[in-house]
Amino acid sequence: MSADTPLLKLVIDALEDVKAQNITQLDVREVTSVADDMVIASGTSNRHVKALADSVVEAAKDAGHPPMGTEGEDSGEWILVDLGDVIVHLMLPATREFYDLERLWRNPAHHPDRNQKGDS
Repeated sequence: MSADTPLLKLVIDALEDVKAQNITQLDVREVTSVADDMVIASGTSNRHVKALADSVVEAAKDAGHPPMGTEGEDSGEWILVDLGDVIVHLMLPATREFYDLERLWRNPAHHPDRNQKGDS
């Protein structure tokens, strides 16, 4: 997996260190101004998803990139870590399959922000 920026590499390394499954990196610069990249990964249980988030947060803080925010830590079914240029989605496999973020972000026509800008 290619990591274009040091922050993206840090995220991917942190996820690999705790055995994240199906790590996907999406360059979303052409779709939104919210972030440059999204990383989506799965954990095997709620506890594993939380461990993945903790690993990313700790690595980012250690590198001087404290998260702008995190969401979903209570359930562990889907945790979002916002690192500014990189947004990380950590999910249980069933949650990931249901929301299918890869399809949404890979196909700009499916993204609501894209349609609001007048693009089709």
